[in-house]
Amino acid sequence: MGEELSREERILRVMKQVLTSVARDTATEPGMRHPLKEQTIQDIRLCLLLISERERELAEAAGRDNNARPHFTDERRPQGDVVIPITSIGRRKKDDA
Repeated sequence: MGEELSREERILRVMKQVLTSVARDTATEPGMRHPLKEQTIQDIRLCLLLISERERELAEAAGRDNNARPHFTDERRPQGDVVIPITSIGRRKKDDA
C-alpha cells in the first residue's frame, strides 16, 4: 500500500490484529470447552465487524479502493480482463472429441 494511513486507520489495524490474535490463540479443538465466555466471543465478533465498517468508511472518504484481500506471494496477478467469445462456448462435435 503506497499511501500513508491515518492515525485512526493505524489504530484500527492494530486493534483488529490483537483481536484476531486472541481468537487464534484461544481456539480449541471441536467438542472442547472454549476458555472465553460465549458473550465475549460475540463481543469480539462485533468489534471486528465495527472495525471493518469503519475501515471501509475511512477508505471511501480518502478515495481509496478497500477491496483488498490476502494474496499468496507466488500467486499470479491478472494483467487484465480475459474475454472468451460466446461463440466458442458450446457443445463439442463428436469428431472434435
